[in-house]
Amino acid sequence: MRIAYQDMKKGVIELVPETLDDLWHLSHIIEANDLISSKTTRRIQDTSGEKIRSDRGIKKTFYLGIIVESLNFHIYTGKLRATGTIEKGPEDLIPLGSHHTLEIKLNIPLRIKKEKWSRWTLKRLKQAIEASKKLSAIILVLEDDTADMGLIRQFGVEYYGPLIGHISGKRIEQKDRRKNVVLFYETVVDALKKFKEVQTIVIAGPGFVKGDFHSYLSEKHPEIAKKTILESTGTGGRVGIGEVLKKGTVERITAENRVAWEMRSVNKVLEEISKSSSAVAYGKKQVLDAVNAGAAEQLLVLDKMVRQEDLEKVMDMVERMNGEVIMVSSEHEGGKQLEALGGLAALLRYNFTD
Repeated sequence: MRIAYQDMKKGVIELVPETLDDLWHLSHIIEANDLISSKTTRRIQDTSGEKIRSDRGIKKTFYLGIIVESLNFHIYTGKLRATGTIEKGPEDLIPLGSHHTLEIKLNIPLRIKKEKWSRWTLKRLKQAIEASKKLSAIILVLEDDTADMGLIRQFGVEYYGPLIGHISGKRIEQKDRRKNVVLFYETVVDALKKFKEVQTIVIAGPGFVKGDFHSYLSEKHPEIAKKTILESTGTGGRVGIGEVLKKGTVERITAENRVAWEMRSVNKVLEEISKSSSAVAYGKKQVLDAVNAGAAEQLLVLDKMVRQEDLEKVMDMVERMNGEVIMVSSEHEGGKQLEALGGLAALLRYNFTD
């Protein structure tokens, strides 16, 4: 995500979402009564009086602003929609005050105007922008003795390579050939090790080499192998990297990684509860007491409760006391389990009731 324009005196920030994670962040940044504006497509009916029954109107694209009433984000389809009343737009095409659902799309600028940008909302926006600078995944495409890498950043793909193995043909003695294969594989491993922070490596290619390399990693470099998934492509090189991107594999895995992290946090809470541990608090009263006592080391908040319960001050207090705040999505099982606990839970530094 990147900021294209901002005027904080007017409460306006224009953003360009670039990944599914950006849409997820926006689903918590945008609130009811915000004015959001973007390009949209709407079917315009013929009002000339000559409309026939089969005429479904003409699709037209234009800039539209709505006052948000509700938001809907589907984590697995990656669609973020805002519904509200039309505040801005071409009056010859749409009646102001009527309802419209605006789909917020990747790489399309979105302008948000708020009465007030809270500290927590601005912090969340900053975190989303910082995350966009990090490497989210690597696509490694192998074909014969050539390896190409696509470093997936939120701003696009940064190409690395090709790495050439100079492997002899199959007619040469098998022992010598395997030695060269191993040297080639180690060259690729050295390249991968330069990107320690990456969580996902997609190993792809058109033939058997990707599988052989994956087996080699599992045996010799298991710490790298555990980050990998296999994907087939029809060709190698940059075209092969493009094939993987079109399949949506990277975006799906990135979303799943975030969900898995949230699930682990919720499971830790459930484990402590099952042990009747004094290291956990859940439900609004218990958690607020723990936070006020400075005992909350990790605060879990169900995403949709932030607005409903006005918890921003509580979240700020946890962070000021060097605690961690985890916002858990209500779209997955972990979120539903947290909701059953009242939508709030905290892992504690100490038993504050002593």
